[in-house]
Amino acid sequence: MIREKLIAGEVGAGRRLRWRSREVSRLEGLADAVFGFAITLLVVSLEVPQTFDQLLAMMRGFPAFAISFAMLLLVWYQHYAFFRRYGLEDMTTMLLNAALLFVVLFYVYPLKFVWTFLNNLILGGGDPRVRLPTGELVYPVLPEQTPKMMIIYGLGYVAVFLIFALFYLHAHRQRDALSLDALEIFHTRVEIESNLLNVAIGLISITIAARGGIRSAALAGFCYFLLGPVLTIHGTVSGRRLKRLERKLAAAAG
Repeated sequence: MIREKLIAGEVGAGRRLRWRSREVSRLEGLADAVFGFAITLLVVSLEVPQTFDQLLAMMRGFPAFAISFAMLLLVWYQHYAFFRRYGLEDMTTMLLNAALLFVVLFYVYPLKFVWTFLNNLILGGGDPRVRLPTGELVYPVLPEQTPKMMIIYGLGYVAVFLIFALFYLHAHRQRDALSLDALEIFHTRVEIESNLLNVAIGLISITIAARGGIRSAALAGFCYFLLGPVLTIHGTVSGRRLKRLERKLAAAAG
């Protein structure tokens, strides 16, 4: 199992965050199965090509698959890191874990649909049409449907990061039981903040798509480009806060 290999290699172990779990729990085992199934859903609709033209058509969808796969893998890694850091297995963690897996299974088709649409739009020379089994070429989404498409995509995005924020909020509330030190409490708060920033950007995108009309879908999509600068600024500010905290702790210890 990949999770066991990562644990054995201490992948993701930071010098400021102690690991409280080195065993794969039943919650993690269930999560691995669900994530594996979700990845399968990304490719289950693909048939073995019977001609070279079909192979080329299938290869045109590879970027969309790669992006969707990478996003699911990122969510899986965040799940892995949380359980390594805190090792929580109480009822609240169980419920949040179940909610995350439910959202992942819901999110996989909107995720694939949106990125396949964008992939076909870009690589298809501006023509996003898809060919049905009957051979008919149709548009996968009508102009008036694009805002709803972005709303559905945004709801899944917001749900994933909101659940991760609740994961870390729960760990923060259990800081005494977990014996978190000052640096670990700081990093837990930073994780809450970064996940809530993702939620905020997702909500902005949803709001634009819901209130802006047909032409709002593109702008709602471009909102996600804010993630780079916003999270970079947050990381920079958090790094400065961390250095001040480390100096304060060093002075107190000395």
